[in-house]
Amino acid sequence: MKRLALPFVSVMVCVAAATPARAELAFFASGSAMSIRGHHLDGDSLVLSLRSGGEIVCEPSTIVRFAPDEVPYPEPEVTVAAPLPSTPEAVPYGEIIDAVAAKHGVPAQLVRAVIKVESDYQERARSRKGAMGLMQLMPDTARRFAVADPYNPRQNIEGGTRYLKTLPDRFPTTSFALAAYNAGEAAVDRFSGIPPYAETRAYVASILRILGQ
Repeated sequence: MKRLALPFVSVMVCVAAATPARAELAFFASGSAMSIRGHHLDGDSLVLSLRSGGEIVCEPSTIVRFAPDEVPYPEPEVTVAAPLPSTPEAVPYGEIIDAVAAKHGVPAQLVRAVIKVESDYQERARSRKGAMGLMQLMPDTARRFAVADPYNPRQNIEGGTRYLKTLPDRFPTTSFALAAYNAGEAAVDRFSGIPPYAETRAYVASILRILGQ
């Protein structure tokens, strides 16, 4: 098996100019607030659509109220990438991320970027397709990497980081590896590259932008 070479190889992502989009603020019962793209009810659950493209499924009682977010923001497809600062910004679970990333030889910046786009650091996040926790592990992925509790931050980060480590052995570029994490390895194989899914393309562009690639 070849040794992991990370950070991944930089690739060019051509995207359209961003246009302002409306958003709203979700106020949690815990006292925190989050800017989101929108929300809707799905049966007895409340679904928050994240600005990064993911979703959080929660109990309606989790949210106290919604209010318009008057600050416009661009859609995920943007043209200018800002490089990461030399000193990583303090984020939730930062010590766990740094320790697990170092343990498995995966850049902590990459793990942070994936968590930011996947769940925006919401440890109880769950997608409609069943992806769970900070790094949005699918049930099969959780079992593959022996994650007993996908909503446990350390276990979730451990499993997601181990999965990230395997992808460069299968795919030649950063964009292909990230697309496989989002859409599945079979989808990347089937299309011989990034699948033509708007969600996956926006996902790849968002992470590369965070990484400054």
